[in-house]
Amino acid sequence: MLNIAAMKHVRSEKDEFSLMRMVKTNILDTRKTLGQAIASGAKKYFAVSTDKAKNPANLMGATKRIMEDVIFGEAEGTKTAVSTARFANVAFSDGSLLHGFRQRLLARQPIAAPRDIRRYFVTGPESGMLCLSSLVLGAHREIFFPNLDAGLDLLTFSDIAVRFLRANNYEPVEVNSEEEARGRAGELIEQGKWPCYFFNSDTPGEKPFEEFYSGDDNVTFERFRDMGVISAAKVSAEIERLYRAFLCRTDAMRQAGRWSKADLASAITTACPDLHHVEGKGSLDGKM
Repeated sequence: MLNIAAMKHVRSEKDEFSLMRMVKTNILDTRKTLGQAIASGAKKYFAVSTDKAKNPANLMGATKRIMEDVIFGEAEGTKTAVSTARFANVAFSDGSLLHGFRQRLLARQPIAAPRDIRRYFVTGPESGMLCLSSLVLGAHREIFFPNLDAGLDLLTFSDIAVRFLRANNYEPVEVNSEEEARGRAGELIEQGKWPCYFFNSDTPGEKPFEEFYSGDDNVTFERFRDMGVISAAKVSAEIERLYRAFLCRTDAMRQAGRWSKADLASAITTACPDLHHVEGKGSLDGKM
């Protein structure tokens, strides 16, 4: 069974409704479909994870880390092997900042992007191949990820914005504020230039860089040229206790029909000891 449903944008933690939908999609429904796979005798189950599940700095990454624990733990001792894939930002996918660049160009609007955030990017076909490779070739508790070079492949959003504009025959012009960007848009675009406002990120949950694994993981790069594989450890009794308590807690919220963002954030934080939430004062939806 191939499950590629996921909510993978950090902005999904903006309010209690989006956050519960993210919990439902990334954890609860994934657990439900895994149960269906096990009950039907499926030999293999795959679900999408994310690079943000490693040392998570936001609630989205934490939900995917909990998902990994849940699916590896629930499938233990069954005939269904489970694998997943942590992949990077899919370039120009719907809802992404790069998709926003394209929409801004069509609408003749300024481009805004953080200059201090570095991310890995893969294409749509590359992400699809990674998922299929994990489904077909991955053993139980294996996590596939793209074999990328931090020195070569980690890119800032501001660098990508500049490359994107030049590829579309516009010369980027950096301005000092959102107001200046809006005010000069018409003038600059008529000259074959494009206003860009680059800033240091202050939104919550944004790590300065991404990582797929750390030194304590069992990782191999020998099996594939373009992919690495993590062999995850068996889920401990303590982690299983934490995720089962999380499932009971969120089920009670849903049964009651009311919850707050703080309630959900507390449940996620308790179930994911590795979460170190990066606080911020802004909101992605409040940015130009």
